[in-house]
Amino acid sequence: MKLTVLVDNNTIIDRYFHGEPGVSYFIECDGRKYLFDTGYSDIFLRNAIKMGINLLGLDAVVISHGHNDHTWGLGELVKLYTEAACEGHECKKTMIIAHPDAFLDKNIDGLDIGSMMSVNQLKKSFLLKLSKEPVWLTNKLIFLGEIERNNSFEAKVPIGKTLRNNTLEDDYVLDDSALVYTSEKGLVIITGCSHAGVCNIIEYAKKVCNEERVYDVIGGFHLLNPSQHKLENTVEYLKKCQTATIHACHCTDLRSKISLAQAMNIEDVGVGLELEYR
Repeated sequence: MKLTVLVDNNTIIDRYFHGEPGVSYFIECDGRKYLFDTGYSDIFLRNAIKMGINLLGLDAVVISHGHNDHTWGLGELVKLYTEAACEGHECKKTMIIAHPDAFLDKNIDGLDIGSMMSVNQLKKSFLLKLSKEPVWLTNKLIFLGEIERNNSFEAKVPIGKTLRNNTLEDDYVLDDSALVYTSEKGLVIITGCSHAGVCNIIEYAKKVCNEERVYDVIGGFHLLNPSQHKLENTVEYLKKCQTATIHACHCTDLRSKISLAQAMNIEDVGVGLELEYR
């Protein structure tokens, strides 16, 4: 599997790409091509063009969860496909894979933080596979679906409200999911924001894949000014995982990265980073 960072809060020095507070990764695995999240704007497309990556031939778009910094690029993808078809370029109808709640209305204090596109709008341009259960994309790459939340220190505080069945309720972001790749050296876990809790995600990945070894975790860890209790428990859990490295980015603040770095090997992430796993 090869993962290329198209969108992150940071960019790699001397690589002239665009960054924004969002996530988008281009993933190649077993001859197939996937886009994991689409960021906040069109920069995933602009960066892909600079990198020579063609997004017209995607096998699927995987959405980690329904927040704007992960989904607002979907409209730009619709434009890309529509304009390509008008110009006569080959462009198959791509599938979107996500949790069923990913495209519900989401807001904080009345401010829209959810997807700009509804399920009905998306159906016009994409095939949809909305699943709470794990979905095997290849024999080694899995979308985890709804993450089991079993520990006592993560995913306890709602993030705004969501509209479900015409009722506004606290949003615990149950749609937050992740990808996992089963490498020769253990699991490689790819997260968006880890609203479900990065430790919960790892535990569920181990259960789904029947594999205890964790080789790497890349993505947002949702450690933004975390409580000392949450941070200490997260660091202790990850330390026990004995990962070769972690690539904590996006929604992981400096204090959290420093704490993680005292217990394990943490590597920098930015637009243009390429990671390969066997």
